[in-house]
Amino acid sequence: MIYARGILGIVVLLAICYALSKNRKQIDWKLVGAGMLLQIVFALLVLKVERVTQLFDTIAKGFVAVLGYSSEGAKMLFGKLVTDMDSFGFIFAFQVLPTIVFFSALTSVLYYLGILQRIVFVIAWVMSKTMRLSGAESLAAAGNIFLGQTEAPLLVKPYLPNMTRSEVMCLMTGGMATIAGGVLVAYIKYLGGPDEEMQLYYARHFLTASIMSAPAAIVAAKMLVPETEHDKIDRNIIIPKEKIGSNVLDALSNGTTEGLKLAVNVGAMLLAFTAMMYLINGILGAVGEIGNINEMVAASTDGRFQNLSLQYLLGMAFSPLAWILGTDAKDMLLIGQLLGEKTILNEFFAYESMAKMKDSGLLTDERSIIIGLYALCGFANFASIGIQIGGISVLAPNQRQNLVQLGVYSLIGGTIASFLTAVIAAVLI
Repeated sequence: MIYARGILGIVVLLAICYALSKNRKQIDWKLVGAGMLLQIVFALLVLKVERVTQLFDTIAKGFVAVLGYSSEGAKMLFGKLVTDMDSFGFIFAFQVLPTIVFFSALTSVLYYLGILQRIVFVIAWVMSKTMRLSGAESLAAAGNIFLGQTEAPLLVKPYLPNMTRSEVMCLMTGGMATIAGGVLVAYIKYLGGPDEEMQLYYARHFLTASIMSAPAAIVAAKMLVPETEHDKIDRNIIIPKEKIGSNVLDALSNGTTEGLKLAVNVGAMLLAFTAMMYLINGILGAVGEIGNINEMVAASTDGRFQNLSLQYLLGMAFSPLAWILGTDAKDMLLIGQLLGEKTILNEFFAYESMAKMKDSGLLTDERSIIIGLYALCGFANFASIGIQIGGISVLAPNQRQNLVQLGVYSLIGGTIASFLTAVIAAVLI
């Protein structure tokens, strides 16, 4: 039954890409097959082969260690607000946001030293050879695993002005389907809480999700906007040698500044989105008093939703997709809510909701939690369209028209890529 649901989920998601494709006749089915095979092989290696699992556990331990180091820095500034969780509880601003600042600084240093580029090059080479991609597409897809959707394009900056429309789509979709290392560490802390064992458990799955989504993003992008200008493709993989900063200290400072901007931006968005959500729910709750709608909502959901709310409406709208991903029927509405929140608002808000569901006992099935984790692991939301258009067009002004025209398509492609990853993970866990 699980395998049948998984096959159905993959078929439905690929069918959506086919239906929305801008040129169905030009779809490279060999590339689609190679991309799906690469995803499945990678998932099998990480989740089922002991030696590979141990390797990823070691990498995950490194991410957990980073959490500890960032906590030490946070303690210096905030003292007991960080250490005394028994008295103050889990405070997002002091427990999570500092990890974004520190990991951004660390990533900047690794980039300056050339370590990150070597890792990216290996992954890019594998995808280039297995999926016959251009050098720019391979580098961008690999870079998005570690960098943000505005930082990864720097890896392909020399290519950007001459990229084809399909390559631009691939670049944007990769940014939508994956997450940056800085926020990945924050999500680990979010779901794992203070328990290091749980942090390690979720770190392994977040790493797996982010890497699996890279080939999935290429599959979705190449089905939605197939390549038609093969004569313009440059298959050489050359990483720019420009550094982030003039020396290590300068790189550290730049990374810290960028991390601070990101942390403040995340905090401000959560504040605004949460307040707006409560405002909308207040209006919907008042509307729900008419005709006993609130009572009907509570009865139909066994009390999981007490009244008419935006979460309930999102859950209803996205619950069919939650079922396609392999979610158990009893959790469809909750996972549907998370998928809706991630798409309409952002993944940070959705992971916050997931953490609350876990802590309150609403969401207890581990399989549903893991499916949600994989499905939410990406930047595919409406705000990201503006972020990508603004960030990439600065590097390549001549591509602005393509960026604007492909914005919604890249959102769809990134969402489907994360869903494909979730379906495969659902079958194997």
